[in-house]
Amino acid sequence: MAKNIQAIRGMNDYLPEETAFWQRVEGTLKDVLASYGYSEIRLPIVEQTPLFQRAIGEVTDVVEKEMYSFADRNGDRLTLRPEGTAGCVRAGIEHGLLYNQEQRLWYVGPMFRYERPQKGRYRQFHQMGAEVFGQQGPDVDAELILLTARWWRALGIHEHVALELNSIGSLEARARYREALVAFLRQHEDRLDEDCRRRMHTNPMRVLDTKNPDIQALLNDAPVLTDYLDDDSQAHFSGLCELLDLAGIPYTVNPRLVRGLDYYNRTVFEWVTTRLGSQGTVCGGGRYDGLVEQLGGRATPAVGFAMGLERLVLLVQAVNPDFAAAARIDAYLVAAGDGVQREALRLAEQLRDAMPSLRLMTNYGGGSFKKQFSRADKHGARVALVLGESEAAVGQVLVKDLATGNQETLAQSDVAARLASILG
Repeated sequence: MAKNIQAIRGMNDYLPEETAFWQRVEGTLKDVLASYGYSEIRLPIVEQTPLFQRAIGEVTDVVEKEMYSFADRNGDRLTLRPEGTAGCVRAGIEHGLLYNQEQRLWYVGPMFRYERPQKGRYRQFHQMGAEVFGQQGPDVDAELILLTARWWRALGIHEHVALELNSIGSLEARARYREALVAFLRQHEDRLDEDCRRRMHTNPMRVLDTKNPDIQALLNDAPVLTDYLDDDSQAHFSGLCELLDLAGIPYTVNPRLVRGLDYYNRTVFEWVTTRLGSQGTVCGGGRYDGLVEQLGGRATPAVGFAMGLERLVLLVQAVNPDFAAAARIDAYLVAAGDGVQREALRLAEQLRDAMPSLRLMTNYGGGSFKKQFSRADKHGARVALVLGESEAAVGQVLVKDLATGNQETLAQSDVAARLASILG
C-alpha cells in the first residue's frame, strides 16, 4: 500500500467547520474596511526576491532566515511573499496608482515564512493588511488605528487587546540613535546573548525587541529613542496622540517598540493581548514614507498595518465563543418518500429565487425523518422544512421553528414569507 502523503509541517488544512468561522470573521473585517472607503487589491503570491531584500532589509530575520526563495526555470530569483506591503507598493508603482494620488487599499491572503511552527505562528499563514498612500499627516495614522479599534468592537474582543505606540523618527534621527545604542551595547557586550550580539552589528534596534528578561533589565539604562527624535517627528507623534485622546482610544507609549522591518519611520503601533501566550501581537504597522522611493517610485508618504488572521481567529474563539456559535444555515429541507426528491429540488430553487440570501440545505440520499432532523441540527439550522408524500401531493410544506418547536403547515407559495418572518 502506498504511503499517505501529508501536509507540509506548518502549512495547515482548514476544514469546513473552521472555514465557516473564518468566513464570518473575514466578512466582519471586510464590512468595516468598506465603511471607511478602502478598496481591495489582489497581489501575486510570488514576487522577485530583490523586492523583499530592498524593502524589508537584507539584515532582518525575515530576509536572512525565513523567506522561501528559489530559482525558476529561467534562473530568476523568486520568493513566496513573506508579507504584503512590499508587493502592494510594487503594484502601486507599476500601475501608476501612487504619484500625486491618494489610495486606500486592503489585501488578504496567504504569506510564507520558514520558522518553527507553534500555535498561532505557522509557515503558511494568512494576513489582512491595509495601506494608505499620499497622506502625510497624523490624521490618517489615527484613522487606521480607529478602524482597527472598530474591528475589535465588532468581533467582541475590544476588552482583550491594548494599543502600544511609539515614534521611531526620521531616517536621520534613527541613524543618530543607532550610534548611541550601539555604543551602549558595546559597553555591555558580555551581558548580551548570542542573538543580541549578532543584531548589535546588523540591526541594533531589534535588540530592543528581545524577550530575554536579563537584557530587558539592562536596556532600562539604554539611550531612549524619543530623546533623538527630530522636531517634525515629535510634532507628528504629538498630533497622533491628541487625535487618539479626542477619540477616546486608550494607548501606552512604548519606547522599545520598533517593529521588525527596516522600512518603518515615525509612527509605529501594535495591538497586543495577554490571551494568546507568547504570541501576543494581534496587529501591527506604522509609517513607511521612504519605501515607495526606495523601490523606484517617486517620493510618496505611506502608512499601513497587517494582521495575522490565525491569531485573530484564536483570540475571538477564546474570548467571544458566541461569535463562533452562529448558525451555519438558515433552513434544512427534510424530504422523504417516493417521488418527493424531485419536488424538493424544485421547491428549494423556488425559495432561493424568492430569498437570494437564504442559506438552505436540501437532504439527498434518503434517510428517516429522525435522521434528517439530526442532520438539520448538526448543521445549525434554525428552521426545518418537511416535505413528505402527503405534503407534496397537495403543494404544502410543514415549517418547524427548531428554536421554539412551533410548527405549521403552509402552501408552498407562502413558505418564503414565513421564513422571512422567523429569520428576521
